[in-house]
Amino acid sequence: MSFEAGEALIDEIVASCNGDIRGALMALLMVNERLEDELQRLYAAARENNTLH
Repeated sequence: MSFEAGEALIDEIVASCNGDIRGALMALLMVNERLEDELQRLYAAARENNTLH
């Protein structure tokens, strides 16, 4: 991602939180947590599939 694209994305995220930087950060942290949880589930499923074969 280019710097300009990153800047535009940050602006979009902050705007979606009505300019509330703290709210935007909280939203990003929550999304990140969900992605980490999903990644852990995928890793677990991959390990399980490897042991089943």
